[in-house]
Amino acid sequence: MSVFSLNEFVEKNQQQDRNAGVFELESDRILELNLNGEVWTKMGSMISYRGDVRFTREGILEHGISKFLKKAFTGEGAALTKASGNGKVYLADDGKKIIILNLQGESIYVNGNDILAFEKSIAWDVKIMKKVNSIIAGGLFNLKLSGTGMVAITSHYDPLVLKVTPNDPLITDPNATIAWSGNLEPEMKLDVSLKSFFGRGSGESVQMAFNGDGFVVVQPFEEISFQQTARS
Repeated sequence: MSVFSLNEFVEKNQQQDRNAGVFELESDRILELNLNGEVWTKMGSMISYRGDVRFTREGILEHGISKFLKKAFTGEGAALTKASGNGKVYLADDGKKIIILNLQGESIYVNGNDILAFEKSIAWDVKIMKKVNSIIAGGLFNLKLSGTGMVAITSHYDPLVLKVTPNDPLITDPNATIAWSGNLEPEMKLDVSLKSFFGRGSGESVQMAFNGDGFVVVQPFEEISFQQTARS
């Protein structure tokens, strides 16, 4: 057990300025935004801020009717908040680990539950899986993020990156899948025997099948979606 004096506790845990840019990891599980403009953040993720900062919930039609309809169709529960102004904002999401990605004209798909923040320069769109089974089985909506700028995503514990090649496809659990490269188009499939074998309820196991050339990010945790909770 560690015992600290008050001065030792403050010294060990106080905020540090590392001048790392707009997105800065204050710790493995806290993101610092050095805000001078606008950044999109996951609603409910702000834990503290200082300075002249305003938080605005995204408007229903702020991103156009197409995105609104897609989000309505997916039943999305993780709305966005725009942080704007000048100051420092601290974000966290259920104690999950935070990964900062610097996109350089690239694209990546991210599970909606695992988005923490992204710069205004990043273009985004809602991705709906080709098969409705993905929604019925709790497959979350996904965001495609493209362009140049910073993106922060989250993971329960340390993530694992798995390569996908044309000769070596990959199958993952949707609830453990965080992100995948923008050139991959996963398909949803049912393995009727898997959960029956383990005695897990309905006997239908939904999986994500990745074919092509890219990568997939998974976490050692099955994250139950908002939709699954609502249906249970």
